[in-house]
Formats: sequence, structure tokens, C-alpha cells
Amino acid sequence: MEAQLVERLEKAVARLEALSSSSSSRSVDFSGEDAVVDPSIIALDDLIANYVGRVSAAAEKIGGKVLESSEILRDAFSALRELLVKVKHTQKPDMAGLAEFLKPLNEVITKANTLTEGRRSDFFNHQKSVSDSLAALAWIAYSGKDCGMSMPIAHVEESWQMAEFYSNKVLVEYRNKDPNHVEWAKALKELYLPGLRDYVKSFYPLGPVWSTSSKATVSAAPKAPAPAAPAAPPPPPASLFSESKPSSSKPKVGMSAVFQEISSGGAVTSGLRKVTDDMKAKNRADRSGVVPVVEKEPRVKSSAFSKTGPPKLELQMGRKWAVENQIGKKDLVITDCDSRQSVYVYGCKDSVLQIQGKVNNITVDKCTKMGILFKDVVAACEIVNCNSVEVQCQGSAPTISVDNTSGCQLYLSKGSLEASITTAKSSEINVMVPASEADGDWGEHSLPQQYIHTFKDGQFVTSPVSHSGG
Repeated sequence: MEAQLVERLEKAVARLEALSSSSSSRSVDFSGEDAVVDPSIIALDDLIANYVGRVSAAAEKIGGKVLESSEILRDAFSALRELLVKVKHTQKPDMAGLAEFLKPLNEVITKANTLTEGRRSDFFNHQKSVSDSLAALAWIAYSGKDCGMSMPIAHVEESWQMAEFYSNKVLVEYRNKDPNHVEWAKALKELYLPGLRDYVKSFYPLGPVWSTSSKATVSAAPKAPAPAAPAAPPPPPASLFSESKPSSSKPKVGMSAVFQEISSGGAVTSGLRKVTDDMKAKNRADRSGVVPVVEKEPRVKSSAFSKTGPPKLELQMGRKWAVENQIGKKDLVITDCDSRQSVYVYGCKDSVLQIQGKVNNITVDKCTKMGILFKDVVAACEIVNCNSVEVQCQGSAPTISVDNTSGCQLYLSKGSLEASITTAKSSEINVMVPASEADGDWGEHSLPQQYIHTFKDGQFVTSPVSHSGG
């Protein structure tokens, strides 16, 4: 018996020595048993099973493009899980290596964004909710306070705020049509708030924890050799995590480039337009007193062309944010603002602007199909000379005025229900208010646009026209 026991021990030692000697020449097994017992991975598996599972269950009842987007959502969270397992066995890479490391997640997010391009489907709001929300998964790219990103918890919350704009549209559109769509939208929100936010808060509040003892590293993919032909083909579009530098006068550095690109969708959109110092009017490199000769070249004298200026998103004189002539930009963001500054939005079309923080005043002028999402305003939010605009207040706003506008949808939070709303020469104004705290539904109220004036007791009395149902 003792001889057999000794023999078994010798075989076990021999096997361990063989594994130890070969570990340096083999890649690390990232899917080993240690991942199964790791608390953070177990918690992520629970999050996927419960929260993502609810989204998938509701999507299966709907089918079609909603189910397709929901399956991509599940793939994205699965890709995040694989990356988190690898992080624990990998040394922290440089920027080039990080872009290569995050490539699997980037590919899934790009796939989600492609569904929102081209001709809009009947389920565009569902698709946009998913694609915008997946930007929250970029928290894994956080590498420190100087990386250009918000901290992981804040990043998840900020990313969902942009997606919630479209998720609310789903709730409003289907609240009296199909409860499956309402359940899907609510499940999607709960996946991020509180789901992903609380998960990151519990396990990765300061970002991913890379290995300090492992010898496994991540390096950038080797560049392909130059082709033999004299003229090289144009480079392919940069990936969401690409390290390639933009062509602006002051290239983005660090993780700000990573964050901008993952929140977009490849080459079609350019990422969150976070305003840097070089974009502010006082620091603009293109400010010059010399008028270049090439400006004499255009011969078109149409007034329509002369009135449209270049796109602009900048802080002027430290007091006024100017957002002008933005066309088809769904990812405009103002983050560095305070209560002394005002925001002026002019001539924008088919775009969405998110204002993060408290500002003094917001004016939306001559915009079409424009979405404004803001937190708090000190004085007023004014909508003037607009068509088909949507404005959502997430905090407080003492005054909201709508003047000479056709088609305006206002979303008020509980903190802004006491806002004073004034209208003049406007039509089709609807105000959405929280209907129930339990289900997160919205109640719709149409403001009157017709009035009857009667002369009584020596003065005119004005009251809205009421339409009785027949």
C-alpha cells in the first residue's frame, strides 16, 4: 500500500513539474476554472442571466429587428465577460495594445451601430437604444483620471442617459399598443441602472484590475507590409478602439480617443464631440486676420448657401456655448459647463445634444428635428422658430417658453413639474410627465393651441377651445 502511495505521489510531482516547465512557452488559459470561482465573474454571469435575460425574453415576444438587436446586446456582454477574465491574467497594455485587446468588444458594438445606419426601420428607436447603451461597456477602457474618460460608475450612468432618449420614445409609442415593447424598454434600462452600474460599483469602481504577476502581455497587431504597387490604397476606417490620431489641429491623446470612438459606430459617426481647449473660440488655431485667396473661389451666390455656416460646437469667451449648423449628429455632448454659462443652439437639423450639468439659460433657435437633453437650468429654456423638436429636462427648469414653433415634445422630470410653460404662435405642443414611479410610464398632455375670446363685464375673457368627442 505504501509503495503504491509513493508511486502516485511521484507521478503527481512529475506532472506538476512538466506543467511548470511548459507554462512559459504556452499561452495562459483564460477560460480556466479560476474564472468559474471568481466573485466578479460569478456576479457578471448573474447579471447576464437575470438582466440581459429579461431583455431577451421580451425581445423574443416581439421578434424581428428588436430580437436581432437584443441578441447583439447579449453578445456584447459576453464579449465583456471574456475580456474581464483575460484582464486578471494579463499585464496592463499600452494604448496600442489596449486597442487590440478590446477589439472583440469593438466588433460587436460596431455591429449594433450598423443596424441604425441607412434607411430607418419601424424599430429604429429600439435599435438606437441598444447601440447607444453599449457605449456603457467602454468603462473597461478606463485607465486613470488622466485618460479622458469619466470614472467607470459615472461613465455607465452618462452613457445610459443618451440611450434613454430613444428608450423613452419606445415607452411613449407603445404604452397603449403593445406591453411587450414597454417591458423590453424597462428591462433595458434596468440592465444598466441599476444592473451594470451596481456591478461596476461593487467590483471595478476604479477600472479593470490588471495582473501584476502574469507574464502574459497584449501587443498591437503587426502592420501589414506595404503593397508592391506604387500607389497604396486608402486605409480602412479606424476601429472604435483605434489608436490612429484624428486630423484636427490638436490630436486627442490617451483614452479620450478610445472613449470617443466606442460611443459612435465606426467611420459613419465621429464619436462623442467632447470639447477640448483647442475647440474653444479663444484658442482656435484657424483664427486669423488674413483672408486666404481660396475663399474667392466659390461662385455660387445662392442666399440659401450663404446663410449656412460651418458646424460649430465651442465655448465663446468663457460664457456662451455655441452649437450651430450641426446636421445628422446624434452624439453632441457638452460636459464642462457651469451655472454662469448659457447654451445657444442654432440652425441644427436631425441631431441630438446632451448638456451634462447646470447652465444658466438654453436657447434653441431655427432647428428642425432636434433633440435636447439637459439636467438643470437656472433661468429658462427657450424654443424659438423651430420645427419638430424634443426637449427633455432631467432636473429642474423654472421656465420653459415655446415661441413660433410647430411640433414640440417636452419631457419633464418630477423636479421640473412646477415649471412655468409659456407658448406663443406655436402648435402641436405635447408635454410628457412621469405617470407612475412604479412602472416608469409617461403621461401625455396636449397644450391648447386654439382659444375663444368673449366680451364680458367690459373686458375680453380668453379660454382654450375644448373639443368634445363625438
